[in-house]
Amino acid sequence: MMHTARELARFLEAELEGDPEQPVRGLAGPEQATAEDLIYCEGERHRARAEASHAGTALVPTGLALTGKTLLRVEQPKLAFARAATLLVETALVARGIHPTAVIAPGARLGPGVGIGPYAVIEDKVEIGAGCEIGAHCYLGQGTWIGESCRLYPRVTIYPGARLGSRVVVHAGVVIGSDGFGYVRGPEGYWKFPQVGGVEIGNDVEIGANTTIDRGSLGTTRIQKDVKIDNLVQIAHNVEIGEHVVIAAQTGIAGSSVVERNAVIGGQVGMGDHCVVEEGAVCGSGSGILTGKKIRRGLVVWGTPARPLAEFKRQYAWFSRLPDLAARLKLLEEKLGDE
Repeated sequence: MMHTARELARFLEAELEGDPEQPVRGLAGPEQATAEDLIYCEGERHRARAEASHAGTALVPTGLALTGKTLLRVEQPKLAFARAATLLVETALVARGIHPTAVIAPGARLGPGVGIGPYAVIEDKVEIGAGCEIGAHCYLGQGTWIGESCRLYPRVTIYPGARLGSRVVVHAGVVIGSDGFGYVRGPEGYWKFPQVGGVEIGNDVEIGANTTIDRGSLGTTRIQKDVKIDNLVQIAHNVEIGEHVVIAAQTGIAGSSVVERNAVIGGQVGMGDHCVVEEGAVCGSGSGILTGKKIRRGLVVWGTPARPLAEFKRQYAWFSRLPDLAARLKLLEEKLGDE
């Protein structure tokens, strides 16, 4: 849909400089943009790329000079660019209407405007809120509850009794509510510990492709509102994730761990069971957090075992010098031996 720079400025609460009628149809990177695209430039470092772009409209911070464009001045151009996408980028439909191959139990309740794709299975006592889109080959187990305006991409599996809030986006291959990994060793082998708890997903959560979220063993696994989870993440039973947490790909969080609000978890982070990552802490990619450990509020950690970033850098610098130090030590030993 075509918009003008004036309309976009009003939507973003931006200061407009230039042609208010400049058409804006989409958004792109500086090198790919056409005259009707929007770009963003965060500072002087990227000014040359922005000026060389064919884009007619640019989001820029206060005080940055940029010639040849209609400018929208904002405090955070990248954030404004993301917000502009909600206006300029049309989201592709996952499902529209009820496909004739969908299997829907008579006891399921569907709100107005719900779309169900081909070969989806909706079991008894499932409730789906207004405006949801359920993709092809999805499975919603008995008693699942889903709020309004959710989008489930193809082949999402939700086990019985799971609850999702509103505006939740679940990408392809996600499994929610599967059994946790809990066993008790007996004289003749392992006995499975009961996995009969629940799983609750808050509003505005996005879950990346092929991520798995286990149900609680006896309690509930909880993902609070506005959590963003990347692809291939494992969240175990009874884990609690606070509001506005982001978790990057290939991270594994073991049972009964807690990640408090506003924490950032990098890719391939491994957390043992009963760990706590306090509010606002940052765990760098590849960090390993041992069982029962606590990462303090606001701390940035790296490495295995995870330790404060400054300490990790200092230790890693010495670690990288070990081959040279070993060679020097060998020479000293040989010299002392000759004496």
